[in-house]
Amino acid sequence: MIEFGHPFVFLMLPLPLLIYFLLPAHRQRVAAFRFPFFRELARSAGREPHAGAIVFSRTRLQNGAAILVWGLLVCALANPERVGEPITQEKAARDVMLAIDISGSMDQRDFPAADGQRVQRLDAVKRVVGDFIDARDGERVALIVFGAKAFVQAPFTEDLATVRALLDQTEVGMAGPHTVLGDAIGLAIKTFQTSEIEDRLLIVLSDGADTGSRMTPINAAAIAAREGVELITIGVGDPKGTGEQRLDERTLTDIATTAGGRYYFAGDETALGDIYDRIDAQTPKKIDVSVYRPKKPLAHILIAISAAIGLATLGLLYAFKTRRRLA
Repeated sequence: MIEFGHPFVFLMLPLPLLIYFLLPAHRQRVAAFRFPFFRELARSAGREPHAGAIVFSRTRLQNGAAILVWGLLVCALANPERVGEPITQEKAARDVMLAIDISGSMDQRDFPAADGQRVQRLDAVKRVVGDFIDARDGERVALIVFGAKAFVQAPFTEDLATVRALLDQTEVGMAGPHTVLGDAIGLAIKTFQTSEIEDRLLIVLSDGADTGSRMTPINAAAIAAREGVELITIGVGDPKGTGEQRLDERTLTDIATTAGGRYYFAGDETALGDIYDRIDAQTPKKIDVSVYRPKKPLAHILIAISAAIGLATLGLLYAFKTRRRLA
């Protein structure tokens, strides 16, 4: 399909006719004598004859070529384009950050799996969070892991397979034995600031209490609220534990409340899966869909054709005049 970007240019098509009728060429008749032996008379008078001011009429070939070239040039100015089939593009409309606790307490093998077996906390989290990542198709996902330090394991990307692979490779203790919950939220906010997407979701999963953050979790949550980050906290572990092994539900609840989010507690792998399903239902993935049709300009082809017609016409006229002279 061919479309014209500037169709109004076709109003110029009758312009040569308007000029021909409204601004005709200047014509003047001058009296003259015709001598059958003019050249001989001029030589006998010692003068050299010169060509007169004669306006030759155009041939049909010239008129046809001029009309065709003018039409092609007007079409070229109208910006013709070959329009292809519609192509749909999907672009992420939300950034999802997953902050996963991998402190020493996540090595506890007391987390009930779906089959009733007691498994390592982090292994259960990997399975559930991995399925959640797979369901984010079309969104950008980032992964932060934290223990005694917080690290960006995967920056924002739509390559979900890589994010899940990095999550599966994560082991307990890689970031140290303690829990810096506030620093993890602070690092997430800093990572969000590098993104131009305004819709932001942060999901923090932890099984312990903050033990040494430079920024308190509540202050970090307040900053997240100012930055427009929707914050959800998930607690796994034992709320009745002691020391660093105790799940600090109060802090996780306060974090979510301060940021205008929600807190969930998961007592087993099934409950944890239900929580992520609920999050998926309450905050469904967001994708911007745009449709465009590729366009290929054709103006240069019309210009080349008009130039070829002009040159061919000149060549034919020159050959015709040369032949007449030789005859």
